[in-house]
Amino acid sequence: MHFLDYWRIIRIRKTVIISVFLLIAITATVVTFILPEYYSSTARIEINQNGSDIQPMLGMAAGSGYDAYFIQTEFSKMQGEDVMGRVIGALNLNEEWGKKFNNGTPLRTEETMQLLKGRMSLSPERNTKIIDITVSWEEPKEAAVLANTIAQAYQDYRQALVLSNAMRGIKSLEDQYQADEQRIQEVQTNVDRLRRELHIIDLDPNSLNPTPTLGSQQMTKYNDEKIGDEKHYTEMQTTLAYLQSIQATNPPMLRDILPRMGDDSALSGLLDKLRTSQQTYISQTNDYGPSSPEVLRTKSMISELNQEIDASIDGVMAGMESKTRAVKAALDELTATVDNAISNDLKEAERGQPYWQAKRQLNTLLDLHKLLQAKITNEKVDLNLPKTLMVIIIDQAHPGKAPDKPNKTLYITLGVVIGLLVGIGLAFFIEYLDTSVKTIDDVERALQAPVLGVIPQNVGILAAEGGESQHAEAYRVLRTNLLFSRKDENLNTIVMVSAGAGEGKSTTALNLATVFAQAGQRILLVDSDLRRPTLHKLLEVSNNLGLTNYLLKQNTVEEVIQHTKVPMLDLMSSGKLPSSSVNILGSAQMKEMIGDLKQRYDYIIFDSPPIMGVSDASVLASEVDMVVQVIQYRRYPQPMNVRAKQLIEKVGGNLVGIVLNNINMSQDESYYYYSGYYHGYYYYSKNEQEQETAASTPGNGGKADQVGIKQKY
Repeated sequence: MHFLDYWRIIRIRKTVIISVFLLIAITATVVTFILPEYYSSTARIEINQNGSDIQPMLGMAAGSGYDAYFIQTEFSKMQGEDVMGRVIGALNLNEEWGKKFNNGTPLRTEETMQLLKGRMSLSPERNTKIIDITVSWEEPKEAAVLANTIAQAYQDYRQALVLSNAMRGIKSLEDQYQADEQRIQEVQTNVDRLRRELHIIDLDPNSLNPTPTLGSQQMTKYNDEKIGDEKHYTEMQTTLAYLQSIQATNPPMLRDILPRMGDDSALSGLLDKLRTSQQTYISQTNDYGPSSPEVLRTKSMISELNQEIDASIDGVMAGMESKTRAVKAALDELTATVDNAISNDLKEAERGQPYWQAKRQLNTLLDLHKLLQAKITNEKVDLNLPKTLMVIIIDQAHPGKAPDKPNKTLYITLGVVIGLLVGIGLAFFIEYLDTSVKTIDDVERALQAPVLGVIPQNVGILAAEGGESQHAEAYRVLRTNLLFSRKDENLNTIVMVSAGAGEGKSTTALNLATVFAQAGQRILLVDSDLRRPTLHKLLEVSNNLGLTNYLLKQNTVEEVIQHTKVPMLDLMSSGKLPSSSVNILGSAQMKEMIGDLKQRYDYIIFDSPPIMGVSDASVLASEVDMVVQVIQYRRYPQPMNVRAKQLIEKVGGNLVGIVLNNINMSQDESYYYYSGYYHGYYYYSKNEQEQETAASTPGNGGKADQVGIKQKY
């Protein structure tokens, strides 16, 4: 919805809004002045958690930490039986309030507590530990006394509670201390028995575990040696495996590797002699030939050197294997020594486990016993220390000088605001429930038919107002749209129908006929509403003869047609309705009459009864050329108008459009354009309308009026 739609609803429903607004506002004002006046008094107190001014022994905290629910918890306590009972007893409220509220009969404590709770309120001051205790009462002095008594009663309750809790706590600790002493004696006896039975040698009274065979330093030394031996063995084993793999796959390669891995000078010397002999052999072969004695001698030497080198390599490999086995044996011996020591310690620990477990239990009990003794001493000393007051009364309550309830300004303002909101809400709710036609869009969306004209509210009879009437333009627009809606110029019979009674179809038919007549057309207005005829009254003519007389063949057409005061406009009234004239409009005589009248007049306009009430309107809709449905603004639900349209179409009527009647244009912005234009046209073009009216004579066919319409549209 657009903003203007909301404003339109408010303007249309302003009566409902104003009525509801005044009702609620006046009621709120009257109730405000009737309510009794109350005076409020407030006492301010500071509340703290339990603690002392001096730090207790052993550095223990004097109180608990921050508690997010502390304030709310104390609120509940202040309204509990302990505090309220102290107040009731101090002021003898059962007797006093029994005289005031119970005809002299003392109230029960429960009743007095409920009454007192209803008159008091508790509120914390933001980001502080201060609480306001407020009491409202008809008498200002009594309100102050109640507030101060509640504050004092709560202070006494907190102090008594702290003392009582401390005494109970010390008694409980002393009982626990006595029980622990007996328990310690039993455990000590058990420890001595186990030491004797298990032959435990325990020279250290502070020791809680058996002494190990290997001390911590010795165990560390063994572990370091074991790690070094394991690393050395791993390196030697890796190197030996590498050399053995080379010896198996590529023996000559060992001659290059072994000299670089150790200080074997013999192997290095043999390798140097071999290289020298090989060089000499090559040189001799070039100089003497292969059969030379020197060459053969050198060759023999090379063979001997190779044998010596291989033997030396085998010796080196055997030495490495021997060293590796020696390192492995030392490592195994060290591991066995450590494992044996650990195994002995485990066996000894398992054997003496009951003793050591009992000794640890005894030691734990002794430690707790000492702490408990210190705690008892601390609590007794703390009990005698100066205490911080758990509740401090900061401000005493004083009698109020003026009543603060009811807040007349606030209540009346709320009444005004709520009245306005309820009124507007009710207006929109009524608008939501209202399914009647409100806008042109409603008509076109629901009926799927064009709107030919929009007729404003409080329209009079144009025949009496004359051609200068400010409402005439709306009917001229209707006439123009109706003419343009014709598919054939020979269609000149029109019937006005509506869904229900009182929608203004008779007035619309008469004024439309008047506009046609003022434009120079010969018009016949037929009152076919036989049950409730009205056109003869509007035109101030007789209804002795009319349509029924002709259809019953009592009179001729010329005899039942009457001239009116409006030039070019004739009327055929309904005539008297005899009992034998039921369904007379559907007779053959009616069809013959319509055909005859079409030849005599430019346009014939029929006024019909409501189509939802009787069958006459349906009969007329099927016999005339064009049907115009009149819908009154905000009168009947949309489904009723849709049903009327369906009835027209069902009998074969030619529905050319809708006339939206009785529009309150001053309140509904949806029709602002029509309202502004019609009124503007009336005042601005008054002289032009006079010229058009003068030019609209029977001989010119309404050309002047058509020219005026073209100028306006």
